[in-house]
Amino acid sequence: MGPSVLIVDDHAAFRAGARALLEAEGFEVLGEAGTGEAALEAARRLEPDVVLLDVQLPGIDGFAVARELAGEPAAPAVVLISTRGEQAYRRRLAGSPARGFIAKADLSGACLASLLA
Repeated sequence: MGPSVLIVDDHAAFRAGARALLEAEGFEVLGEAGTGEAALEAARRLEPDVVLLDVQLPGIDGFAVARELAGEPAAPAVVLISTRGEQAYRRRLAGSPARGFIAKADLSGACLASLLA
C-alpha cells in the first residue's frame, strides 16, 4: 500500500472520485473532510502521510489549513488542489508550506506521487 491520504474538499462527489482514483493507484485513503476545521481535526486524529487539500473551503481556507498543519509535530505533506489552475494562486503558493499544487482536472496517483518524491 502506498502513502496514506486524507482528502479535503467541500464537494462530496469530488471526494468520492478522488478516493476511487487514488485507491485504484495504490494510495490508502484514511478519510475525507469537507471543511477546513474538519480537515484539521481529521489530520490530527488520522495522522495521514498526505493531505490532499482544496484551496477554497467553507470556513478556514486551504492555505490557512496548510499553515496550521505545517506546525504540527508529525506534519503531513500537504498538496493543494483547485478547479482553477496554478497561475491563479502563484503568489500564495510561493509563501505556502504546501508540497505542491495539482489542478483537479490533472489529479492522478502518478502526479501526486511525483510531488511526494
